[in-house]
Amino acid sequence: MGRGSLREVASFFVKLGLLAYGGAAGHVAMMRRELVDRRKWISEQDFLDLFGIMNLIPGPSSTETVIALGYWRAGWPALILAGVLFILPAMLMIIALSWAYVRYGTLPAEQWILYGINPMVIAIIADALLSLGRTALKTVWLALLAAASLTLYFRGVSIVAIIAVTAVLAAIAGYSKTKSERRVLGIFPMAAGVARGALTKVTVTTVAIAAAGAIPFSTTRLFLTFLKIGAVAYGSGYVLLAFLRADFVAHLHWLTDKQLLDAIAAGMITPGPAFASATFVGYLTGGLHGALLATLGMFLPSFVFIAIVFPLIPKLKKAPGARIFLDAINAVTVGLMAAVSWQLARGAILDAFTAVEALVGLLILRRFEINSAWLILGGLVAGFAWKFAAGSG
Repeated sequence: MGRGSLREVASFFVKLGLLAYGGAAGHVAMMRRELVDRRKWISEQDFLDLFGIMNLIPGPSSTETVIALGYWRAGWPALILAGVLFILPAMLMIIALSWAYVRYGTLPAEQWILYGINPMVIAIIADALLSLGRTALKTVWLALLAAASLTLYFRGVSIVAIIAVTAVLAAIAGYSKTKSERRVLGIFPMAAGVARGALTKVTVTTVAIAAAGAIPFSTTRLFLTFLKIGAVAYGSGYVLLAFLRADFVAHLHWLTDKQLLDAIAAGMITPGPAFASATFVGYLTGGLHGALLATLGMFLPSFVFIAIVFPLIPKLKKAPGARIFLDAINAVTVGLMAAVSWQLARGAILDAFTAVEALVGLLILRRFEINSAWLILGGLVAGFAWKFAAGSG
């Protein structure tokens, strides 16, 4: 840990920010492929533990994994550098899309951009699941736990509830080891809870005071609203949709439902974190200044949480009781990743071409140590070529 250089951290995460499609599952799969298999920055088990812990913290889990991996590789400066360079490409692209949207009233056709990319993302995720599954599902009990989480997800139970119940049960099992281990295991949830509670209390109170009067637009209210969302939101871009609608459509009346859906679409057709939809909302409501403030408010809590929690992770992992806790969280994380991946695959595998593309991509990944960025670019080119040939034919 902490043996790398800032230059290599910057080089990898800016490239990831430019090419990482597929939401949290896709981002994590690309990071695992590059940092575990190819660059050997981190072991499979440590990567899985880190991602599992990030799922316990509010905010976008893939972005928080990026921030934590930067810290892991090159220390404190890389914590900020990795996160900023992962977010920056998406923010700049969405600002450009926002400008075009305000000027022309529309977004570019999503299917043309994602048609060839998404099957390759599915291949990368499938490759990650095969490798992470071998590491995470070490016993029959853990495999059953993963299967249970997948089943509950498809029965409509929220990701937050599944992870929370697992965390409680696993913590109880871990606590039963020894009193000293209980003290170590108690550090993480207590610290994360204190950080989240303090930030949430400040932002909710401030936003409530600001919103008590009229609801004209103000950049302060915009920033504080996104700071609140970033401090309490769990889950994917779809969960973000509910938070944004409650604040910006139903309460503040700054956006229409169509504008909000377009904001979410902008986050999906661009690489990097889906939570960068905040940039689109900020631009629509407050121009360039609003876009920058909204992005800062959305992602700032993640940096704060990681800065507080990360130094405590080694203490957590030293206790044998903590291994029970982390193994259970990891198993559930793999199960949920599989469930989300299935949903993504249903939207990505649209015809025979995309099915063959995904299968070929998976075979390439399993056979060769190819950089996953080439697969993404290859998928983009193949998708455009096939669409063009089909259209001209």
